[in-house]
Amino acid sequence: MSTIILVVDDEPDLELLLVQKFRKQIREGTLRFLFARDGVEALAMLADNRDVDMVLSDINMPRMDGLSLLAKLQQRDQDLSTIIVSAYSDMANIRTAMNRGAYDFVTKPIDFADLEATIGKTIHHVETLREAQRRQSVAERARASLSRYFSPNLAERLANSADTIDLGGARREVASLFTDLTGFTTLVETIEPDVLKPLLNDYIVGMTDIVFAHDGTVAKIVGDALHVLFGAPADQPDHASRAVACCLELDVFASSFREQWRRKGVALGHTRIGAHAGTAFVGNFGGERFFDYSAYGDTINVAARLETANKTIGTQICVSGNLAARVQTFCGRPVGNLLLRGRTEPIRAFEPLKSERYASPDTQAYLQAFEELEAADPHAIASFAALVGRNSDDRLASFHLRRLLNGETSATITI
Repeated sequence: MSTIILVVDDEPDLELLLVQKFRKQIREGTLRFLFARDGVEALAMLADNRDVDMVLSDINMPRMDGLSLLAKLQQRDQDLSTIIVSAYSDMANIRTAMNRGAYDFVTKPIDFADLEATIGKTIHHVETLREAQRRQSVAERARASLSRYFSPNLAERLANSADTIDLGGARREVASLFTDLTGFTTLVETIEPDVLKPLLNDYIVGMTDIVFAHDGTVAKIVGDALHVLFGAPADQPDHASRAVACCLELDVFASSFREQWRRKGVALGHTRIGAHAGTAFVGNFGGERFFDYSAYGDTINVAARLETANKTIGTQICVSGNLAARVQTFCGRPVGNLLLRGRTEPIRAFEPLKSERYASPDTQAYLQAFEELEAADPHAIASFAALVGRNSDDRLASFHLRRLLNGETSATITI
């Protein structure tokens, strides 16, 4: 690659000397010189030649001297490295030049061996700057892409230090979380696009902001549905706690969002959330052309099934016992032992609750009723009936009451 040097000097002999001294580099194409007689001519040439890499300028020249040229160059967006040429006795002007951004200087009479070494050092400086700019540009593009999937802090780490986090396929311990807005497909067919667009945009932004606040990774967005990962691509020893906290905050946001749009005359469904913890195969499966960070395995499938299970059992959040067991301060109501279709072993499931609701009398009454259900105690019917009588909106208690009235006697639920 050729380095282009603009020489600014009113001495005509300098052009001949430089061409003679650097004839080998000029012939090989590694150096190319342009020549201007003063600062005014130099600025005009720079305007026509945006690919100039370096300026070699005298200080004393007619019309515009080298110091004035340096001041003009500081005002431009063109990033140039400048070498100043001056008499050794003119150190005051050399200091002024360095303060105005000159990279280096050589003294008159010019020692061409010293000039060659100075040009070589400046070329290395220019290449270093360009490499840094290239890396910054790559990092900014990567950050823009990664910020769609990862929290800002994690996107920054990935963009600037890609080697520190493995995006390739690997088995990891993760918490997987799925969300789905019920009735959204029907809603799309009944409302106008100018209403749907802000509704969906605000919903997705609000949901993903919460995910990112908990340092989660948005693995996929399909319409209104989100798939979120904790524990990948970066290690998170507390990934289970983050997932449960995120579930609860997403539920609060979704309920508030639903009420907000209800007041506008748009009937939104509930947001269902399911989560599970375990081993999954995660990585970027988009190849070189696309970035598609995703996860596969039974852990992911179970989380998706738990999200769907909410529709049957009447909850808005359903998490596995495996996830709950990894959270030291977990609070929640046991749902039962879910026997998912195609599986032989049931999965313990819970409805996570905030600590204040968990401590409420109604929750404590539910826990007592559930103990009776698991013990096949006939009194469970009366206990769940009392719960529903006090709060007809308790859909999980209503679900168990219906099961008991229909002759079910255990906490195992086929989904």
